Amino acid sequence: MQYEYTFYFANPLHFLLNFYAMKKIFSITAIILVLTAVFAYFHVNQRLSAVSLNEKTVILEIPKGSSPTKVLQILHEKGVWTDDLAFNLWCKLNKPALKAGWYEVPAHQTLDELTELFESGKSAVRKVTIPEGRASWEIPAYLKKSFPDLDTARWNKLVQDPKFAHSLGIEGNSLEGYLLPDTYPFAINSDEESILRQMVAANFKVRDEMKQRKGSKWETLGNWHRVLTLASVVEEETGIPDERPLIAGVFHNRLRIGMPLGADPTVRFIFKNLTGPIYKSQLNSDSPYNTRKFPGLMPGPISNPGRKAIEATLFPDKTEALYFVAKDDGSHTHFFSTNLADHNKYKDVAAKNRGEKK
Repeated sequence: MQYEYTFYFANPLHFLLNFYAMKKIFSITAIILVLTAVFAYFHVNQRLSAVSLNEKTVILEIPKGSSPTKVLQILHEKGVWTDDLAFNLWCKLNKPALKAGWYEVPAHQTLDELTELFESGKSAVRKVTIPEGRASWEIPAYLKKSFPDLDTARWNKLVQDPKFAHSLGIEGNSLEGYLLPDTYPFAINSDEESILRQMVAANFKVRDEMKQRKGSKWETLGNWHRVLTLASVVEEETGIPDERPLIAGVFHNRLRIGMPLGADPTVRFIFKNLTGPIYKSQLNSDSPYNTRKFPGLMPGPISNPGRKAIEATLFPDKTEALYFVAKDDGSHTHFFSTNLADHNKYKDVAAKNRGEKK
């Protein structure tokens, strides 16, 4: 039997034409694929490098147990981020550990910056400065500027709650004196109780620091409660930091010999009479806080002393002085004396400085 074979290469020209055609198709396809890949890379990279949409700082909360999908939903609602693909892709590539909390998201954040913020767990805060020497009932006025919903009634109730005070390790029956004046970074979701706890903790930190320092009057006063009690009077008697150790020295002298402290601010505390004249009826009050009438320390602080007043109380100047009176000459300083006769003379000078006539 005779077989006939058709040899494909019988026509070389036909083969070459088909070969080059296929090669051209493959080349064009490869170029298209490369260009598509390059375009996709730059497009995705551009989306991953985009910044958040918020034009100003946005405050948001990420609840506990939130998945990346939940976080993306929150970002949508707050107008921070709307590119689902970019966010989901970023999370799949980087697997960030997003933590619950309140956050302040600055304007125009990248995905890297956003996820770094949410991984930090760093809560959004409001900084509030509490001045030295304010009584507990005065402090809400400073807090309300940053926490307008703060409940003053609940604040005062907690301050005066002996059970709450004892739960914090306070020796007295209220928080008066234990709310350390300072500039605080309060978490944005802080309430009355959390703010009070933070301020008391700051006070105890100063206590622990002072207790380690040698040469103080700690043993003379007996405990931290009595230290704060005297420090609150020192705080209220002068606004001049350099005078505090000398005034503290006078009060230590009076306590040592059983002489009443004779501090008008303690009378003001009884009646919450922070300014204006003190009346004779008030000076005759039988309140144990009336140091014009009774010797020794009061039951507790009359305000919240700052670090400098506490230091002055524990490390007073050595002095023989038993008296002091405001000069009333605009300097806000005092005359100091060791005896009543000189003290009365200085009182006359102060009266003249005020323009009073005999």
